[in-house]
Amino acid sequence: MHDIRVPFGDILKRQLELAERNYHLLDEHNTRAVGVMGAIGSGKTSLILALAERLHRKGVRVGAIAGDVAGDDDHQRFTQAGLAAVNLNTGDDCHLDAHRVSHALEEFPLDQVDLLFIENVGNLVCPADFPLGTDIDLVVVSLTEGDDMIRKHPKIFVQSDVVAINKVDLAEAVAAEPQRLVDDYRQLNPHGRAVLTDARSGRGVEELLAALKL
Repeated sequence: MHDIRVPFGDILKRQLELAERNYHLLDEHNTRAVGVMGAIGSGKTSLILALAERLHRKGVRVGAIAGDVAGDDDHQRFTQAGLAAVNLNTGDDCHLDAHRVSHALEEFPLDQVDLLFIENVGNLVCPADFPLGTDIDLVVVSLTEGDDMIRKHPKIFVQSDVVAINKVDLAEAVAAEPQRLVDDYRQLNPHGRAVLTDARSGRGVEELLAALKL
């Protein structure tokens, strides 16, 4: 049951404690976790599947938690691709939190995966305030969203380790400039890595693996 009975001012503190507990649980099972955030339609699921395909070739066992407000479309895509996966619906909430993820981890066969992708609800605002206990955080932004998205949503990008600027094959069609997003990210987060990707063609996926240290 999703029930955190703490005063409002203590919610973030409690979330941090739960995130740390998730981190240690994953570590006990020798499972690395990558948090994946981004707006609806940015290509999070497609990039996860592209990364998983290459990792499978290297003998890495990959799993995923599919976070969505409702439905199981992404979960089905993961399972059809052969990933161990759990579906996690949030109902009215626009983000995952460490408490929900802890329950998903209880269901997950952690001893059967080396790497776990935790795909958050499609949103560039709310997930930034709720750590989950991951080793590394990836934000996916689609070029079709416009080349000003990083400037408009700075918090989530400042906190990220890696950003994938996806659907770069559509740059001309949508009159957007990938380098502008790269420059904005570097200005906000000089310690992060920006990678240009196109999940459908596979462009940039190997570079993204390297940036994520996978």
